[in-house]
Amino acid sequence: MHTHLKPLAEQSIVITGASSGIGLVTAKRAARRGARVTLIARNRVDLDRAVDDIRRDGGRAIACGADVTDRDQLEAAADAAVSEFGGIDTWVNNAGVSIYGRLVDVPIDEMRQQFEVVFWGQVHGSLAAVKRMRSGGGALINVASAVADRAIPLQAAYSAAKHAVKGFTDALRMELERDGIPISISLIKPSSTDTPLFQKARVHFGVEPQPIPPVYSAAVVADAILRAAEHPIRDLTVGAMGKVMGVAGDVAPRLTDRYMERSTFDSQKTDVPIGDRPDNLFAPVQSDGGERGHYRGHVMKSSAYTASALHPAAAALAGLGLGAVLVGGLRLLQAHRDGRVAAEVNTDRGD
Repeated sequence: MHTHLKPLAEQSIVITGASSGIGLVTAKRAARRGARVTLIARNRVDLDRAVDDIRRDGGRAIACGADVTDRDQLEAAADAAVSEFGGIDTWVNNAGVSIYGRLVDVPIDEMRQQFEVVFWGQVHGSLAAVKRMRSGGGALINVASAVADRAIPLQAAYSAAKHAVKGFTDALRMELERDGIPISISLIKPSSTDTPLFQKARVHFGVEPQPIPPVYSAAVVADAILRAAEHPIRDLTVGAMGKVMGVAGDVAPRLTDRYMERSTFDSQKTDVPIGDRPDNLFAPVQSDGGERGHYRGHVMKSSAYTASALHPAAAALAGLGLGAVLVGGLRLLQAHRDGRVAAEVNTDRGD
């Protein structure tokens, strides 16, 4: 089945979770390249501010306040995009909420709500997108996470929800291909990314959480999403460490368990007390936080591995990217054997 995707400058793009972080950065970058953008999130104040910024720069955008857990609200937002821009060419499911804590300490109602947003929000968005793109074609891009391939302690329900997103996306792709429906289905799996997700998380261990290094800029993920909007991509991990952990988990699952048990409990915690600050698990906070988070370490602005994966024709670069992944995996395993903790992979070279 051949799927033709338009250049961004000719596209109408819908993005959920567009009031901050990856969604906001993707919306702004798409608009700068000429796309007409529909931004969806619960926080209408931040959405309106983002749309004002886009229009001030000469772009075209509308804001639709909607909760992705409510299918009727998402259908209404899809209708608004069609009414304003004449159709939908790309739909990006990106909305998410975070919970930190051991499974035994996280209430069931919180885990259910996280699934409502992270999994069912993507189901609702995907069905709305397919309904409107099935005849004319387009791109459906589901943003999962590296934890869709390898679960992480202290984020159990999030990991499970992202695993579910992966399974749903893979099954939907096969069904649409079997029926000859010209929609490209992409799964984008970011590694640790510097976004405001962490400062809005529900937390059950007393201090502020943080992404596990190495940490990437949201722009690295946004560029991968926009690449998938123009060129069919089945599945892509953004950032080498996410790929390393997935490969290591497949090759040596018990050894990877032990490595993660030693390294990922402390590396997800800061020394900043959580205080009484609000979270956005059940309702939006006053401010979604903008494009980036509060991570205090080095944030990488590029990823050699991701660049090689996005441009496979560059054989030499692809070889370097694959080599970086394999070397990183071997170093990870060797670090465990030697009783050391590997924190980053090639941090000074973009990965």
